[in-house]
Amino acid sequence: MKAFSPLFRRLGGLLLGALLLPFAAGAHTQSSALLTVSASAVGVTGEWHLALRDLEDAVGLDADDDGRITWEELRARRAAVTAYAQSRLHWRADGNPVAWRVTDYLVADHPDGAYAVLRFAVDGTAGAGRLAIDYTALFDLDPKHRGILHWEQDGRSQIAVLSPGDGVREFTLGRPASPASVGVFLEEGIHHIWTGYDHLLFLLALLLPGVLAWQAGEGWRALPSSRAAGLGVVKVVTAFTLAHSLTLGLAAMGWVRLPVRWTEAAIAASVIVAAANNFRPFFTESGWRVAFGFGLLHGFGFASGLHDLGLRPGQLAGALLGFNVGVEIGQLAIVALFLPLALLVRHRALYQQLGLHAGSGVIIAVATVWFAERVGDFKWLPF
Repeated sequence: MKAFSPLFRRLGGLLLGALLLPFAAGAHTQSSALLTVSASAVGVTGEWHLALRDLEDAVGLDADDDGRITWEELRARRAAVTAYAQSRLHWRADGNPVAWRVTDYLVADHPDGAYAVLRFAVDGTAGAGRLAIDYTALFDLDPKHRGILHWEQDGRSQIAVLSPGDGVREFTLGRPASPASVGVFLEEGIHHIWTGYDHLLFLLALLLPGVLAWQAGEGWRALPSSRAAGLGVVKVVTAFTLAHSLTLGLAAMGWVRLPVRWTEAAIAASVIVAAANNFRPFFTESGWRVAFGFGLLHGFGFASGLHDLGLRPGQLAGALLGFNVGVEIGQLAIVALFLPLALLVRHRALYQQLGLHAGSGVIIAVATVWFAERVGDFKWLPF
């Protein structure tokens, strides 16, 4: 335990400095919406939760442009929000278009901010055998947007993730819903890591020196053995995996939770620190220990992606398994591309100058913009 103490003291000090900065009301998080549909003998009803930050981009809500959206501003734009929603969500009963109407208009607080809640009823479903949903909301504004669909029928729930090019689902009315498969969550885990560029750049910042060793007075030198270099990379990835799996599980079960805006900004700060360490290491401990320490923080970021799926308690075990395996598959794909090339060129000065130093400099520049965006609640980079 003594070996870990200096490392975690330094990690804690660096992250605490980021966490105590004055944060704006919002945060940069992946766009998602939650659509719950309940089918019964009396008809089809539901709720659609849309983030106010997304509706601001879609129809404009902040009338006085003060950076805050009030209930009065939201209510004043109710007709525009309803028109937008009805233009982006379409229904077919047995192949025929049917209308739907908003029955109530509310606001709900989610961990990542306030959401407008549209309660609705779908007309024309009496006697129908099949009901199809066609979802296209916000895809034109954010290709990473996901609509999380919960289909509930006869006390059972099924989950679907709606994305650009894959926004249509069809269900049989009168038949109990099938439970969500682990494959749904596995696919989302892969998607989350491949579109979670902050996690990917952090992993890359740790991998770049993975085939090298720091020698006092000499700088970075290639590890002589390919086996030793490969083993070092495996240790880094394994430590990162174990750490973020731990906090992912704790956060998903609600045992530990950090504010989303703090977590996202601190993750950006961790990317900066990890890349800066590649110029002249100030973490003298093994790379895998650094990966483990920061991996604990990144687990909370992965948890926000899992939370977006709006899971019920009974779905948590399968979701955690599938989502975590998906994240690992995504990570291993990156390692599989990186490691053979790094092993081939690790002895060349070009790798240390262009690969390690220039690469780390680019990572610092990108992560610094992310940090500023997440603290200042603005968007500059397209990713």
